[in-house]
Amino acid sequence: MKLTAFSDYTLRVLMFLALNRDRLATIPEIAAAYGISENHLMKVVHQLARSGVIESVRGKGGGIRLAREPESIRLGQVVRASEGRAPIVECLSGDAAACRIAPACRLANLLVRAFDALFATLDEYTLADLVRAPRALKALLVRTT
Repeated sequence: MKLTAFSDYTLRVLMFLALNRDRLATIPEIAAAYGISENHLMKVVHQLARSGVIESVRGKGGGIRLAREPESIRLGQVVRASEGRAPIVECLSGDAAACRIAPACRLANLLVRAFDALFATLDEYTLADLVRAPRALKALLVRTT
C-alpha cells in the first residue's frame, strides 16, 4: 500500500506551515526546504486552499498559512481529500467488465477493510501530532533560498 506523492507533499506542506505559525510561508521556500518541485507544490497548495485547510495571502509579502489550528486538522481527512475518490482497485469501479473474477473474488472486501483501517488510524492523529518535536524538524528544514 502506498500513498501518492500528492498526499506526501500535502502532509509535508502542512507540517512546514505548522512549524512556522508565526509567519507566512512561500511555495519556493517550502520546495527548497524539502528539495521538491515548486510546480507539484502549487497543485497541492491550490487543493489545500480550496478545502479551507490553508489560506493564501496574495500580493507583495504574501504567502500561505494554516487556516485552522493544527489540533483541528485530522490526518485521515487530509489524506482522504488528497487521494481522491478513485477506487483502490479496478473491481470496485462499478464497471462490471473491469474484472472477470469479481463475482467470486474476496480480495476487494479485504482491501476495503485494510484501507478503512489505515484511515481509521490516520483519523486518530492530527497535524499537531506530527510536529511534536519542532526544533528537530526545523533543524532539518533549513531554508536554502
